[in-house]
Amino acid sequence: MQKMRKCFGTNGFVVFLSIFIFFSDQISKFIVVNSLRLGESVRLLPFFNIVRVENKGITFGFFSGTLEPLIIALFSLIVTVYLGLWAKKNKPYRIPACIIMSGAIGNLFDRFTRKAVIDFLDFHLLNYHWPAFNIADSAIVIGAMVLFYISYGEEKI
Repeated sequence: MQKMRKCFGTNGFVVFLSIFIFFSDQISKFIVVNSLRLGESVRLLPFFNIVRVENKGITFGFFSGTLEPLIIALFSLIVTVYLGLWAKKNKPYRIPACIIMSGAIGNLFDRFTRKAVIDFLDFHLLNYHWPAFNIADSAIVIGAMVLFYISYGEEKI
C-alpha cells in the first residue's frame, strides 16, 4: 500500500480506484446486455450463473416495483454527494467512501441511461438463489463493510 501511495498519492489512488470500479461495472454490464436476452441465464459453476436481470429497485433488487425510479435515483444522488463531502473531511474514511460512491454512481448511471440497473451475478444453492447483483452492488457492500470496520471494529476487536 505504501508503494501505491507513493505512486498515486492518496487522492490519486482514490481517483484511480473510482474509475476502475465504475468502468469494471459498466463494461461487465455492457457485455451482459449485448450477450444475453432479458431473463436468459448461463451456468458457469454448479453454484453460479450469469443471468440478465433489470432491477428497478435498490441493491439486490430490494423494493423493486415499489418505489418510483426517480425517487430512488434522487435518494442515491443525495447520499452519494453527502458521503463524498463527509469523506473529504474524514481522511481515514476516504477509500471505503470512494468504493461506495463508485458503486452508487455506476448504478445511478444505469438508472439515468437504461431506467433500470443491470444485474447479472447469480449465486445459488440448489434452488435457492440470492438476488442477482452486479459489480456496483458489490462495491457498495464491500465499502460499507470496510467503513463499518474502521468506525467500530477496531475499537471492539
